[in-house]
Amino acid sequence: MSTLFLIATPIGNLEDVTDRARRVLREVQVLACEDTRRTRILLDHFGIPKPGVVLPCHEHNEQQVCGRLLECLDRGENVALCTNAGYPTVSDPGYLLTSRAIQAGHRIEVIPGPGAVEVALLMSGLPVSSYTFKGFPPRKQGRRRTFLEMDRELPHTLVFFESPFRVGSFLADARDVLGDRMAAVCIELTKKFERVHRGYLGDLVPEFEAGPVKGEVTIVIAGNHPKFSRGAAEPAMAAPVGI
Repeated sequence: MSTLFLIATPIGNLEDVTDRARRVLREVQVLACEDTRRTRILLDHFGIPKPGVVLPCHEHNEQQVCGRLLECLDRGENVALCTNAGYPTVSDPGYLLTSRAIQAGHRIEVIPGPGAVEVALLMSGLPVSSYTFKGFPPRKQGRRRTFLEMDRELPHTLVFFESPFRVGSFLADARDVLGDRMAAVCIELTKKFERVHRGYLGDLVPEFEAGPVKGEVTIVIAGNHPKFSRGAAEPAMAAPVGI
C-alpha cells in the first residue's frame, strides 16, 4: 500500500524542520508542493536531492493534478505533499487529494511540525483549552460581520488568518460584532521580526487602522466571557503591548 505524506513545513524559521520531515523528503518518489520554488529553497538548504517527480499543487490546479498524484499512489509510489508554510489543508491546498487518497484506500501519514495556529495561541496569553480556527475571514465587510456573528456567543478562543492589508478593518468589525474583548495580533511568527500586539480590540484598532502591516498575520480573540471583556474587575491581560 502506498502512502501519502502530509508534511508540515516551517512558518518562517528553517530550523523548525524535523528530522522526520527531512527523512521523508529524501525517500519519497513524488513530491507535490504549493510553490516549487519555495520548496526548492527548503530542499537545497538541507542538501536534499529533488525527487524524481515534482509537481505543483496549489489552489488553482489541485483539481487537475490530483488525478495524476492518485495514479502515482496506485502504482505503488509514495507521495509527499507540502505547502509554503505550516500544514497542508489548513487554509492551504491538500484537502481534495487527502480525501480522495483515503477513499482509494491509500495510507495517510502526517509529519508534524510548526503551525501558525498553535504558535499564535501560545503567544497570545489567552486560553487554549478550547478554541476554533476560522481561517481567512471574507473580504467584504457585510459578509465578514456575518461570519463573526456565528461565534459571538461562544466561550472558546477564536483564531483567524488575515491579509496584512485588512488587519485594521477586521479588528474594527470584530470589536463591533464581538465586543471589546482581549486579543492578540501576531505578526511574522518565528521569523527575525516576530512581534505580538496584545490588548483589547478597541485599543488595537487604532494601531492597525492607518494602513497595511508588513508580514504574515494571525489574530487570536478571546471567547465570550466577562473575564476577557473590557470593564471586568480583574482583567486577564494588561493594556496593549507590542513585543
